[in-house]
Amino acid sequence: MSRQLPALEISRIDPREPEAAALISAMTAEVKATYDHKIDGAGNFKPEDVLVPGSGFFVGRVESEAVACGAYRPLEPGIAEIKRMFVAPEHRGRGYSKAMLSTLERMAKESGYDAVRLETRHLQAAAIALYEGLGYVRIPNYGMYEGKQNCLCYEKTLDGAA
Repeated sequence: MSRQLPALEISRIDPREPEAAALISAMTAEVKATYDHKIDGAGNFKPEDVLVPGSGFFVGRVESEAVACGAYRPLEPGIAEIKRMFVAPEHRGRGYSKAMLSTLERMAKESGYDAVRLETRHLQAAAIALYEGLGYVRIPNYGMYEGKQNCLCYEKTLDGAA
């Protein structure tokens, strides 16, 4: 008999809350370890970035434990940027990242965006597979990522985001 995985309950919270800060810190530590401390794991993210109109920060909980996070923020007219996508390692492989990203896309669309963009790095194979599997397409590096060879930028049109 297969065991049903607990559902991921996703809700909007203030990114300065302790559980949000703990997830962001865990993501930062993982990124720094993956890239041997050669990059800034904070990714130029400040909680204030997702406290402006047209943005949001979300935490996914399993049985009241915060195990995932993600955010979107305004990038340019009609386009939001996805930030801080993370699932705690012990909760990966359960579809939680897909659920979080789908929620971010839906909320960005409800906020009036036509497309979302994001940046990841070349060693994050699981993230790349997730994004490409959900219809994101590679685009030229934008904004602060221009000219950075290890950055991979993606975009998705939100026509069908539900």
